[in-house]
Amino acid sequence: MDRAVEAVEKALEQYGAPIYVRKQIVHNTHVVRTLEERGAIFVEETAEVPEGEIVVFSAHGVSPMVHAEAGQRQLRTIDATCPLVTKVHNEAKRFANQDYDILLIGHEGHEEVEGTAGEAPDHIQLVDGLDSVDRIQVKDPSKLVWLSQTTLSVDETIETVTKLKERFPTLLDPPSDDICYATQNRQVAVKEIAAQAQLVIVVGSENSSNSKRLVEVAKGFGAASYLVDNASFVKDEWLEGVTTVGVTSGASVPEELVDGVLAYLAGHGFADVEEVESVKESMRFALPHELRKDLRAN
Repeated sequence: MDRAVEAVEKALEQYGAPIYVRKQIVHNTHVVRTLEERGAIFVEETAEVPEGEIVVFSAHGVSPMVHAEAGQRQLRTIDATCPLVTKVHNEAKRFANQDYDILLIGHEGHEEVEGTAGEAPDHIQLVDGLDSVDRIQVKDPSKLVWLSQTTLSVDETIETVTKLKERFPTLLDPPSDDICYATQNRQVAVKEIAAQAQLVIVVGSENSSNSKRLVEVAKGFGAASYLVDNASFVKDEWLEGVTTVGVTSGASVPEELVDGVLAYLAGHGFADVEEVESVKESMRFALPHELRKDLRAN
């Protein structure tokens, strides 16, 4: 189970409803709807949370300003930021303290990008696609580093970094890979699947960056590909003339939704299933530390 989702479920179990959540805890409509039915209330900003209540910060992370706003409203916070996103935040702070210019590769408006940029707004410039590379201005090219949103396409990120290094040959790489291991593993597997299938169905929501990247990767390797929230979105005409279908999902998609798509395909003549696992995923992160203390205590 996704750590952030588990954090909301644990908070509901431990403290009871309502539990407020800033932004979607993960970018999946089924998950959000299920948590709402259990008593989670999703808000866009901390100002919408009644003073003194518990609010969970989503997996995508928040800026220091959001933490400060929560403190001013005396909100009791549970920070469910993905540890891999926290790593990028820490890198941004460390390089900013060393007076580096930071080129953040990501998508404008994405919550994760806003949270990371908020750690060092005077030092961070967003690089959103190849077209933005030529517009970058830096103080000192010898003190320049790139970081990235964790849910990007690996191949597109490499392409962007390559173009950046053509302009700035001394551009420093981050000390470790920023892109989420689950995102990378799925992209590797999709490349393998797309090479064998005429159609790749990606289970995930439209606002999920990592799910949309999987569609792009599949298309890049020659397969038709569509993003679906669940089996009800699959269209019969997609299967016409197709002998092999690939199925994958975004990083935060419940297994039951994937099973639903597999059941739909089985009912349309695609009953034989072969699993493709590029890397065995065994990493598991602990729940936020705030869930180990009594946030309701006076």
